[in-house]
Amino acid sequence: MLPIPANELNGSGTLGPYWNFYHAVVAEQLRQWLPGSPSLLVDLSGGRGRWPAQAARAGHRVIEVIDFRRPIEPWLRDASDLTQKVRADNLAFLPDASVDAVIAEERMLSVDLMAESVIEDMARVLKPGGRALLCVDSLVLGMAILAEQNYWAHLCQTGEVMLIPWPDGSITRCFTSTQVRELVTGAGLEVEWVRPRTVLSPSMVDRVLGSGGRSLAWLVRTELASQPDDDDTVGIHLVASARKPLRAAAQT
Repeated sequence: MLPIPANELNGSGTLGPYWNFYHAVVAEQLRQWLPGSPSLLVDLSGGRGRWPAQAARAGHRVIEVIDFRRPIEPWLRDASDLTQKVRADNLAFLPDASVDAVIAEERMLSVDLMAESVIEDMARVLKPGGRALLCVDSLVLGMAILAEQNYWAHLCQTGEVMLIPWPDGSITRCFTSTQVRELVTGAGLEVEWVRPRTVLSPSMVDRVLGSGGRSLAWLVRTELASQPDDDDTVGIHLVASARKPLRAAAQT
């Protein structure tokens, strides 16, 4: 997939049609991933995503954590019959093994540079057999952002942890598929799969949708059918699914 300019990554600009496609892909991925029976979910997307509402419409109870990265006191209020909004800087308000699934969309584990601490907290609150869905910035994106800013030396000096300075002064953490697997297994979770979020380029999406011969739904099905596991050579984001083991590993 061709690199996307940094100023396009907020979902606006000339790539608006591509982001419509992107969000449709995310919605379908989530639909396929959600538990088949009503469950208790925690969403860590920081109030930036539409995914809690989708999960609630599917019949799940959702705790949506707002401003997850800010050191503020937790507060809780009802948002609907099936969703609650919690303002907290960690998951300390939840007991161990209390939720069925955790969603960390909107690149949350890249925005929070201490991803290891966050995913350990996710693993703690998951019930045995519970699952986590997470999305991170890819190495492809990180290298594109560096090249866009003419940080050519940094491209040859990338270490184990790749922290990327953005034009707006913020910093995010980018991952390879191997690093995502290490992040997940380091927290005691089992990796189900790691995939690029999308492999189709914005130009291809525009061309297909502009031809009038194919629908957005067809394009989403094509995208999901073509996603390879563990390929981090394409796509600006990686998405992964993990599961908490039913039994803890035996102590040696």
